[in-house]
Amino acid sequence: MSSLILAGDTSGTLTLTVPATAGTNTITLPAATGTLSTQTSSTGALLIPVGTTGERPGSPVNGQIRYNSTTGAPEYYKSSTPAWVPFTNTYSADYLVVAGGGGGGQGGGGAGGLLTSSTTLYSGATYVVTVGGGGAAVTNGSNSSFSGTGLTTLTAIGGGKGGTVGSINGSSGGSGGAGRYDGSGGAGTSGQGNAGGNGGGASADYPSGGGGGAGAVGQTPASSSANGGNGGIGVQSSISGTATYYAGGGGGGTDGATSGTGGAGGGANGTTGTTPTGATANTGGGGGGRNSGTPAGAGGSGVVILSVPTAYYTGTTTGSPTVTTSGSNTILQFNSSGSYTA
Repeated sequence: MSSLILAGDTSGTLTLTVPATAGTNTITLPAATGTLSTQTSSTGALLIPVGTTGERPGSPVNGQIRYNSTTGAPEYYKSSTPAWVPFTNTYSADYLVVAGGGGGGQGGGGAGGLLTSSTTLYSGATYVVTVGGGGAAVTNGSNSSFSGTGLTTLTAIGGGKGGTVGSINGSSGGSGGAGRYDGSGGAGTSGQGNAGGNGGGASADYPSGGGGGAGAVGQTPASSSANGGNGGIGVQSSISGTATYYAGGGGGGTDGATSGTGGAGGGANGTTGTTPTGATANTGGGGGGRNSGTPAGAGGSGVVILSVPTAYYTGTTTGSPTVTTSGSNTILQFNSSGSYTA
């Protein structure tokens, strides 16, 4: 004879006894009254008490099992939620993966690539989260990723750097960095971001382009304007429970008039004569462009956000994500690398 401990009951354990050879199988489960009942079958089948949401048992304990006659599926009780949870080895979760933004040059830095959708997670599997850093001045941002069992690795590409002296064109990336006044913008990655703007020409004010954003291309300054180009807007997501923009491009610099503004989603402003700001951390925004006499702004670090049904949330993580709830979902925001065990 061998015994398998399935769950707790009023005596602390629930034991399923399975004979080593063919014979009678017996399972003891709580009855509707809360007392223990034994159900026996000599055919190899074991009966599970039937109940709807409002029925058996009235005071469940963690791990208890039942058959829900309303849904037509077996369930187990999860006391930490608390809720009756269907037996399954998969569940659906939403994700947002944003890479680090590119650093500005004279042109604005491109935003980090952005990926968002839903996927299937496998219970018990560990999913690895990598959060990319923002690029320093005139440096591409780093990739962010989400990977694990049954999941094709999701990789958001770091934003491209802005063009500057010696490298006048913006670099390609999740979104492209902008060209300096006499350069061209870099390309964005399809499905993740947009191209950076071109420079505005070699006028006395040297206006540079705005970095590309996840939602729009960076602005190319008009030939008649001394203003720097604005960064492309990011993409708005409500995965956290609050509508928020991510991955905006950095504004372009200029030596006169008005510098470009950063795109919504953490993009930094350019400058006309003071040090440009860095992009907002954990947004994937692009860094602001500089004029010829100041350093450029750094790109913002990336972020990975998961939204899982609270009924299935395990609480097993590494990397100290910020954990909140929104409606029936639990939200995990990873501002640095870590993991989640489904």
